[in-house]
Amino acid sequence: MINVLFAAHPDRWESYEAPLKEAIADAGVTAFLATDIPPADVDYIVYAPNSPLQDFTPYTRAKAVLNLWAGVEKIVGNRTLKIPLTRMVDSGLSQGMCEWVTGHTLRHHLGMDAHINCAPGVWNNVAPKLAWDRKVTLLGLGELGTACAQMLAQIGFDVTGWSRTAKDIGGIRCLSGDDGLKEALTGAEIVVLLLPDTPATENTLNAETLPLLARGACIINPGRGPLIDDDALLAALDAGQIGHATLDVFRIEPLPEAHPYWHHPRVTVTPHVAAETRAKYSALTIAENIRRGEAGEPLLHVVDRKTGY
Repeated sequence: MINVLFAAHPDRWESYEAPLKEAIADAGVTAFLATDIPPADVDYIVYAPNSPLQDFTPYTRAKAVLNLWAGVEKIVGNRTLKIPLTRMVDSGLSQGMCEWVTGHTLRHHLGMDAHINCAPGVWNNVAPKLAWDRKVTLLGLGELGTACAQMLAQIGFDVTGWSRTAKDIGGIRCLSGDDGLKEALTGAEIVVLLLPDTPATENTLNAETLPLLARGACIINPGRGPLIDDDALLAALDAGQIGHATLDVFRIEPLPEAHPYWHHPRVTVTPHVAAETRAKYSALTIAENIRRGEAGEPLLHVVDRKTGY
């Protein structure tokens, strides 16, 4: 029998206990799952970065840390972590992100706000563009970015994807590198950010890159708060270069009440709800990695410590 330590925020244990036990058993692994296993006896750590566990030194027998979050920026630099770290990729996370991104993209594409808030007697029945004629750029072509790009392309949007390293995704115009970023942003009418939070991606949208977008463009950020230079975005909103920003993630969360985003008429704040890790689905990814570890097979979604994702 192997020992699996659940080391996430204590209030998550109730929702994860049953799904994890069931998924691990269904994977054919005999395991003891608990929140209080002695460090020297632990084989795998199911983890979230807001866990009280921050020193991995005593876990001398552990084979891997299996992160419950898609983001690993709060753990990847932990110098006591010497064993493989995996990030969360699961069908529920991808589906949730696709639904959120598609909904907000369609909101801006169709001009829903103007129609919903139309004043009595105002009959502005100008039809929006078709999706075929709307340029949408996805920054980040990992699992989530690729899934969102493919869904938007399936609807009919003119989709360009950008990533730091070259990608080849059927039906998506893929660009990479610094020159590719400029090309991807130039003339974009809707930009969706799904990059990881690393030193190389901080302030990807800034005072130099925001003017590349089509005037009045919309920004949708369900990725990470530091991807955007907040001051530059606010200035671009005030100048009309950016028509609207829908933001789900921020440098400080919850977003402080006095932050200008709350009060700006061209900003929509959502409370980090774009893609939730759901125990029913994430448990399957955790169980598969435990099975793989015990079978001597490569783990899924192993984090590259150099790139930070």
